[in-house]
Amino acid sequence: MEKENYSELIKSAIEAKEFSYSPYSHFRVGAAILSDNGKIYSGCNIENASYGASNCAERTAIFKGVSEGIDRIIAIAISSDEEDFIYPCGICRQVIREFGSNIDIVLVNANGKTKQSSIKELLPCSFSKENLI
Repeated sequence: MEKENYSELIKSAIEAKEFSYSPYSHFRVGAAILSDNGKIYSGCNIENASYGASNCAERTAIFKGVSEGIDRIIAIAISSDEEDFIYPCGICRQVIREFGSNIDIVLVNANGKTKQSSIKELLPCSFSKENLI
């Protein structure tokens, strides 16, 4: 998959949104990551009556990939039912950054339009594992 052509990644994020478990907020989100091995891993948001036990779609996709052996992410696509583009929350930004400093972030709105950003843009001056060495 070419770096600028994320059509398969975007499709996976949109499809993942269909599995969203969001009975409280009704705010469906799907995400898909492209790992450095070329595989795509997707996830959706999963809510819980105890709100702190909920998990964002971005982290669900990342944790799925990590549980299958990835350690670097090339890009992540994030899809919602909103007209506006939604961005990853602060916790998700930090988790995304853990797996690379040059990660593309592709936002997908309800109409299928996309907007591209990067983790460097969304989390400038980030703290990472490099700071711990």
